[in-house]
Amino acid sequence: MFQNLDVFRTAMAMARHAGTQQAYSAQNIANADTPGYRAKELPDFRSTVRDSLMGQRATRANHLNGSVGRQVDFEERRVALDPNGNTVSLEEEMVKSVGAQRQHDRALAIYKSSMTILRTSLGRK
Repeated sequence: MFQNLDVFRTAMAMARHAGTQQAYSAQNIANADTPGYRAKELPDFRSTVRDSLMGQRATRANHLNGSVGRQVDFEERRVALDPNGNTVSLEEEMVKSVGAQRQHDRALAIYKSSMTILRTSLGRK
């Protein structure tokens, strides 16, 4: 019955994605005045989790054609907003940061709810 607990893996991947997005937002905000800096952003979680769940998985690092923990590559914004070539928009970074916080909170809520269901099914509280 409990052989396949993908909900925990998905919640962990969602929390990791939110943390990475938060780190990129912080890095972008820190470089908001750096001439020629290209803002980094991640693709949305839906597309990254779909790609990782559909692909081959490895159970050990030595396996071929799969990976134990896939890293999602970031994208650089190419449209320069400032005359100095900087592509950071502080407003956009604030929105992305709040979205990452909400995504992280959602992942924790999913994890806690799943743990409650699992404990209840085992007869523990």
